[in-house]
Amino acid sequence: MNIVNVTAENAQQQVIDASFNTLVMVDFWAEWSEPCKTLVPLLEKLASEYPGDLVLAKINADNQQMLASQFGVRSVPTVMLIKDGQPVDGFAGAQSESQIREMLDKYLPKAWEATLGQARAYLDEASYKEALPLLRQALEESNQLPQIASLTALCYAELNRLEEAEALLANVKLAEQDDIYQQATAMLELKKQSAGSPELEKLAEQHEQNPDDLNTAYAYAVQLNAEGQHRQALELLLDIFKRDRSFNDGAARKAITDILATLGKGDPLAVEYQRKLFTLLY
Repeated sequence: MNIVNVTAENAQQQVIDASFNTLVMVDFWAEWSEPCKTLVPLLEKLASEYPGDLVLAKINADNQQMLASQFGVRSVPTVMLIKDGQPVDGFAGAQSESQIREMLDKYLPKAWEATLGQARAYLDEASYKEALPLLRQALEESNQLPQIASLTALCYAELNRLEEAEALLANVKLAEQDDIYQQATAMLELKKQSAGSPELEKLAEQHEQNPDDLNTAYAYAVQLNAEGQHRQALELLLDIFKRDRSFNDGAARKAITDILATLGKGDPLAVEYQRKLFTLLY
């Protein structure tokens, strides 16, 4: 339970010592105080939302006058944030929920930080496919932080999804181009230089010479997908499906469906082409 009642006997353990492991919000309150009656349930609600990152330490200022004096409390309610044994923020009197949340947000870990940590663990294992959805989630939740954008671009590049990597890097401003950005850019250039196996180049040439040959187009799309160029593959397969829905017993539609399933439901590319396929079908 991350809501505790504090006395002189346990203050060192519950407030000071605990603050080295988690943020401690100390609430000095009194039964006779009307603002306290409103504030206490609000603080308890907020504490319940951060069970692993925040402790609410409630101190009855009337019963624990020595503690109140030691903390310099002059009125109730008084709320203090304690981190690493020291007060870092706080307020006296009534505060709205939005004001308290704004204060807490400066010290509590962001939700996306945990997601990013999980993604980094996958990246360390070169599990890029598993890392990608977590990176996309962290990127969205962090309001497109450039550092996460660069890391996501690096993951895209490792998966040979070069268009997506390039699009993300293009939006990173010069002042935000850190070491991860440079690494992602270098990886993207290397992938571009090595892109295209002899088989892919041969199929590309054959398709260009005879764009109406659906068998060649299909083989080209399959090879594109195998080399990580999913957007080009999906576009080509969609074109085949438009021309001949029954081509090779529905091979084009099946291939599109398989690629979308591989990308995953939350993948932006999968969402885009799921819509396009739905439009053609219905």
